[in-house]
Order: sequence, then structure tokens, then C-alpha cells
Amino acid sequence: PLLALLANYLKAYPAESEMTSRYISFVEGNEDCFDRSLSIGHVTGSAFIIDNACRRVLLTHHKKLGRWLQPGGHADGDSDVAAVGLREAEEESGLEAIHFYIPELLDVDIHTIPARKNEPEHFHYDCRFLLRSSGSDNFVISDESNDLAWVPFGDLIHYTDEESILRMLKKTQRILAG
Repeated sequence: PLLALLANYLKAYPAESEMTSRYISFVEGNEDCFDRSLSIGHVTGSAFIIDNACRRVLLTHHKKLGRWLQPGGHADGDSDVAAVGLREAEEESGLEAIHFYIPELLDVDIHTIPARKNEPEHFHYDCRFLLRSSGSDNFVISDESNDLAWVPFGDLIHYTDEESILRMLKKTQRILAG
């Protein structure tokens, strides 16, 4: 399923072919790509969660990295990256009613995770999905976060200058515009 998602993503975003091709090669070359024990890197799933009104995005101030990011985490052996993204969104936000806004990948990213304690520097091969809150927008801060915040689209730049997060916002705005 992941290779099919990546192939469709490559068709939809040909300008991102270098990174997407690198991601595909990683998955094809590593049977254990979904396992955190693969020390060179592993597949992760995350979610760009928008609120009911489709005007804000939920960011988490990541405890280990000390930056505002979208919720997400390790696949831990699960090859269904959409399920991983949804699970991580629910765990890290406490939102009770969130669903996929679109079934396709919103974004893919490969980023470096710095060495810590027993883990060497490695890569996260992240699959990102667009989710929408369809119930209460009241969140619960998990142990993995210092804070959570609903950020209006226009204020996102005040929280992060991460290119990939700003790229997700642009894609989301295009999708919402129809």
C-alpha cells in the first residue's frame, strides 16, 4: 500500500520527484523499513489536522525536538501508514472525532533526526495525511508534547519556518479552494 501511495504522490507532485524517488528506493531496499530498530531510518506517519472551520491547523510543541510540528510518530512495524498517521494524531491530540479529509498523501518528507542517548542520527521517512476535526476542537496535551495550539493558517509562519510544514499549508489551501 505504501508504494502505491508514493507512486500516486509522484504523479500528483512531479516537482518533488527527487525526494519521492529516494523514499521509494528506501522502502524497496529495506524490508524492515517500518521498524524503529532500523538504525539508518524508518517510516513514520503524521497528520496535518485542520479544525472544523478549515481555518486552523493543530501543531504540537514536540518535547524531544523543542519545535512546533504536526503530530506524528513511528510506524512500529505497521505498514498501513494512513492508520499510523491517524493513530498518532489521536494519541497526540486527544481529539475524539478526526477523519481523513482526502485519502491520498498530502505530503512526504525525509528529515534528519539528531542522535540522542542510544540512538544514532537517522532519517524519518514521513508520510503526511490531511485530517479534519469533525467534533469538538478541544485537545488534550500528551506526554510527548510541551504544548498544543490551534494556529490560524495566516499565523503559521510565527510558529515555524519549517519548509515542509509551510509546503503542507500551501497544499491544504489549494485543496480547500477546490
